[in-house]
Amino acid sequence: MRGDDQQTAQLFSYLSPEDRVPTDHPLRPIQEMTDAALKRLSPRFEALYSHTGRPSVPPEQLLRALLLQILYSVRSERLLMEQLQYNMLFRWFVGLSMDEKVWTPTVFTKNRDRLLEGEVAAAFFEDVVAQARATGLLSDEHFTVDGTLLDACASLKQFRRKGEEAPPPDDPGNPTVNFHGERRSNATHASTTDPDSRLMRKAMGHEAKLAYVGSVLMENRHGLVVDAQAVIGSGTAERDTAIAQVEALPSGRKTIGGDKGFDQRPFVEAVRQTGGTPHVARKTACGAIDGRTTRHPGYAVSQRVRKRVEEIFGWMKTVGLMRKLRHRGVDRVNWVFLFTAAAYNLVRMRTLAGRAA
Repeated sequence: MRGDDQQTAQLFSYLSPEDRVPTDHPLRPIQEMTDAALKRLSPRFEALYSHTGRPSVPPEQLLRALLLQILYSVRSERLLMEQLQYNMLFRWFVGLSMDEKVWTPTVFTKNRDRLLEGEVAAAFFEDVVAQARATGLLSDEHFTVDGTLLDACASLKQFRRKGEEAPPPDDPGNPTVNFHGERRSNATHASTTDPDSRLMRKAMGHEAKLAYVGSVLMENRHGLVVDAQAVIGSGTAERDTAIAQVEALPSGRKTIGGDKGFDQRPFVEAVRQTGGTPHVARKTACGAIDGRTTRHPGYAVSQRVRKRVEEIFGWMKTVGLMRKLRHRGVDRVNWVFLFTAAAYNLVRMRTLAGRAA
C-alpha cells in the first residue's frame, strides 16, 4: 500500500549528530587529527583571551569552521554560517549541538586579528606537520620547492599612479577607467585597494595581474607540505623565499628539486651551502648546474617526483579557494595560505592512512 506524503516536521529527535555521521565518513580521521592539534594549542588560546568578561566563541570552533570552509569550498563566512544553520554534518564537526545558536559572520572579522597576532595558523600547521613526522610519513632527505601567483583581492582599475589624486568616479560601484597606452609598473603605481599586492606575471607572454607569491616546500616521500609562505611579490620573491625555506631545514645531506626557474646561481649556491644538492631542472643555456649533478640516477627521480608540488597548488586553488584571494594585506594572505596548506596535509594524511589500513 502506498504511504501518505506527510510533511509534518518532527519536534523531537532521539539521535545525536554523532550517531548520524557514519563511522567511515572521510571527516572522522580529519576531525581526530584536528582535535589533537587544537588540544595542544589550548595554552596559546588561553594567552590570547582575557580571563574576565563574557565568554567568547571558542577559538577551536572558529578554526574548525574555517577548516570546513576550505574543505568544502564555501566561498564566504556568511554562506558558512548558513550551512551551520541546517547542515548537521557541519554542526557535528564544529562541535555545536542541534539547538545551539549559530554565531554571526562578523565573529570571524572580530577574531581574525586576534588569531593573526597569535600566529595560530603557523602553530596549527607545525602541529599537523609534527603529526605526519611522528607517523613516519615525512622524508628528511628529499624535498621540492616551487612558487605560484595568488591573484589579489584588488582590481586593476584601482592600480593608480602614486601620489596622484583620482578624479571623482562616474560610477562608484564600477567606474570607467581607460588605462590603455599608459605605462604602469610597481615603481610608479600602487593599488589603492590592496597596497601590498604587486603587478606580476608568471611568464613571458602572460598577462600581468595584481598578485602575491605563494611558496611551498614539499617533502618527496608522500608529497606533504613541510613549509609554506605567502609574500609580497617581486622579481626575486619566489627564489628568495625558497632559499629561506631550504636554510630552515636541518643541516645535512639532502636533495632540493625544482623547475628551471631555480637553475640560477644564487639559489644553487645557497642549497650547496646548507649541505644539499640542487636537483633543479637544467636550463639549456646559462644554467648553474652541470653534468656532475644531472648524471646521477637520483636526479631523474627528483625530476619525476617534483611534479607532485603542482598537485598541492591545484588543490589549494580549486578546493581551498586560493585561486582568487578573499583577504587583503600580506599578513592575512599568509595566514590563510598557511592554514590552507595545513588543510591539504590533513586530507593527504587521511588518504595515506586509508591506504595503509
